[in-house]
Amino acid sequence: MQTLDKPLEKPLDDSLIIAGRKFQSRLMTGTGKYRNFDEMRQSIAASGCEIVTVAVRRVQTNAPGHEGLAEALDWSKIWMLPNTAGCQTAEDAIRVARLGREMAKLLGQEDNNFVKLEVIPDAKYLLPDPIGTLEAAEQLVKEGFAVLPYVNADPLLAKRLEEVGCATVMPLGSPIGSGQGIRNAANIQIIIENAKIPIVVDAGIGTPSEAAQAMELGADALLINTAIAQANYPAAMARAMNLATEAGRLAYQAGRIPVKAYASASSPSTGRINS
Repeated sequence: MQTLDKPLEKPLDDSLIIAGRKFQSRLMTGTGKYRNFDEMRQSIAASGCEIVTVAVRRVQTNAPGHEGLAEALDWSKIWMLPNTAGCQTAEDAIRVARLGREMAKLLGQEDNNFVKLEVIPDAKYLLPDPIGTLEAAEQLVKEGFAVLPYVNADPLLAKRLEEVGCATVMPLGSPIGSGQGIRNAANIQIIIENAKIPIVVDAGIGTPSEAAQAMELGADALLINTAIAQANYPAAMARAMNLATEAGRLAYQAGRIPVKAYASASSPSTGRINS
């Protein structure tokens, strides 16, 4: 059996760092759309994730399917990412973000100032409002939040959000819950190349192969909810997404071969046996 002369090369510390906080997993998940809490807990465990996003408004109002959600998970082991889902204006999102920070404190995360910023006035396609998102981000950064804004894959907007002090930018791969995969790879790649903060691809990923594709582009992390929660076997899909995220990250670090328009034999041309 052949053995390697040296171990697989990879960075000694490949942690994901957001707003100075270190995470080992590059897969984030959510709490929505699960059939029950047991499936949610099993899936979150199988995903290996350390960050779980929670819709503040749904928890605050005990919306159907969210009653008891705050108590359903062990928040001493999982970092809560409150999100402003359901907010249609910047003002509304700012108010809900403040509630989210208080909710995290009540659950024992005193130093948690993270917020996933969503400003979505469009009820049909659920596309984020770029102007409202930027306005809310500017105010929340001033208030000391680590802002993770959900946006269209717009390189100029992404750069502007970085400049106002956002902790990450979260461009969508395709519309929320659509399972269409990465429909805007070129723009996401531009965002990644121009960014000095982590880029998290959020929304639209439906399969592990699409998760790996996003990571191979150079994304720092993924947020995947519907593809896991609505799978026939959510925990199995969560595990698959975890493996795909790791594989895509390692492939990006390894560096893919150039794409060529012609064949290139893998066997040496020397030492041929001639008849």
